Amino acid sequence: MSSRGAASSYRSSDGLSTRQVGTSDEIQLRIDPMHGDLDNEIMGLRSQVRQLKYVAQEIQSEAKYQNEFMNQLQMTLIKAQASLKNNMRRLNRSMVRSGSNHIMHVVLFALFCCFLVYVWSKFSRR
Repeated sequence: MSSRGAASSYRSSDGLSTRQVGTSDEIQLRIDPMHGDLDNEIMGLRSQVRQLKYVAQEIQSEAKYQNEFMNQLQMTLIKAQASLKNNMRRLNRSMVRSGSNHIMHVVLFALFCCFLVYVWSKFSRR
């Protein structure tokens, strides 16, 4: 059932009735003074409007809180990304500086192993 159908079929026991006006989303309210207490109807409507206002204020408050939280989270992520980038740059510089020494050590170790194999092969033939 659509909201238009619900609005057009509503009839209060106290004399309020609604009907659809043309093709717009407006609702026309007709009050029959013979069937109801207008003050009670008005107080009921005021109460519902107050509830809707309270709900709207709570939604606005929650939306502001969520927006602030998202902004803080975004700033935290930006700082973490910058820190990670800085640390990666430092690590790369450190690897470049000490990497050449490691390669030289590996080459010297390989030459030493070749020398040992050569010496061992010379002594094992005798």
